[in-house]
Amino acid sequence: MANPKLLGLELSEAETMGADSVRFEELLLQASKELQQAQTTRPESTQIQPQPGFCIKTNSSEGKVFINICHSLSIPPPADVTEEELLQMLEEDQAGFRIPMSLGEPHAELDARGQGCTAYDVAVNSNFYRRMQNSDFLRELVITIAREGLEDKYNLQLNPEWRMMKNRPFMGSISQQNIRSQQRPRIQELGDLYTPAPGRAESGPEKPHLNLWLEAPDLLLAEIDLPKLDGALGLSLEIGENRLLVGGPQQLYHLDAYIPLQISSDESKAAFHRKRKQLMVAMPLLLAPS
Repeated sequence: MANPKLLGLELSEAETMGADSVRFEELLLQASKELQQAQTTRPESTQIQPQPGFCIKTNSSEGKVFINICHSLSIPPPADVTEEELLQMLEEDQAGFRIPMSLGEPHAELDARGQGCTAYDVAVNSNFYRRMQNSDFLRELVITIAREGLEDKYNLQLNPEWRMMKNRPFMGSISQQNIRSQQRPRIQELGDLYTPAPGRAESGPEKPHLNLWLEAPDLLLAEIDLPKLDGALGLSLEIGENRLLVGGPQQLYHLDAYIPLQISSDESKAAFHRKRKQLMVAMPLLLAPS
C-alpha cells in the first residue's frame, strides 16, 4: 500500500503580538469564513412554514430579544433516546447528541409597549416538540442549544437568563424558512475510521470524536471535538488524498483516520472554533462519490 501524500497544516497561534499574530488571525478568519460559506451551501432546499410553539424573552447589548420556538414535520427529529440515556450522553460527551434545528433570520418587531425589539424563529421537529412540551429538561436543553446556535450564526451575545412569555406563543409573525430537502449523508463515524498506531498505550493520547458528512457531491466536511483545548496552539493537521491526521499539544489527542474518498489536500481549509472547541475542516474532493 502506497504511502499517502500528507499536507502539513500547522494551526499554531502566535505567542506574541505583532505582524505574525495579526497575519495568523487574518488567515484563521479567512478559513473560518470560507468554511462557514461551505457549510451554509444548500444544493437542494425547500421552503417550510413553521408552526408556532412558545416564545421566550431575553436580551443582548442591542436590546430586547425574543426567540420563537416553532416546529415543523419537515425538520428531522433527533435520535430517539430516553431522558436518562440523553443525560448520560451529555455528561460523557456534550457534542454527542444533536437536535436538528432551523435558525431563521432576525426580524424587527414592536413589543407590547411599542418599543423596538428583535425576534428569531427557531424550528424543531413537530413530534419532538410535542415530547418537549411534557419535559422541562428537554425544553431547557432546546432553548440553550437554540440560544447558542443563534449566537454562533449571527455573532451575538445573548443573556443566558430568559423568561417564558405567557399567553403569547410567538412575537411578530413566523416567516417561511429554507431547509435542506434531504438530510446530508453521513459517511462513517470515528469508530469505523480510526486506526490506532501500533503499540499505543491505553494511557496515551485521547481519541477525539470525529464527525464527517458530505455537504455537496464534491465537498467533505469534518468536525473534530477537542474539549480540552482553548485554541489552536500546538495543534497539527495533516491531510492526504484519503487520510486525516490530527495531533494535539502535549500528546493530549491523536487521530489517524482513513477516509474512503480522494481529497484535494491543497485546497482544504481548516479553522479552530474556540467556543465549540472544535477543529472544523473543509475538504474538496478530487472525484465526487457516485
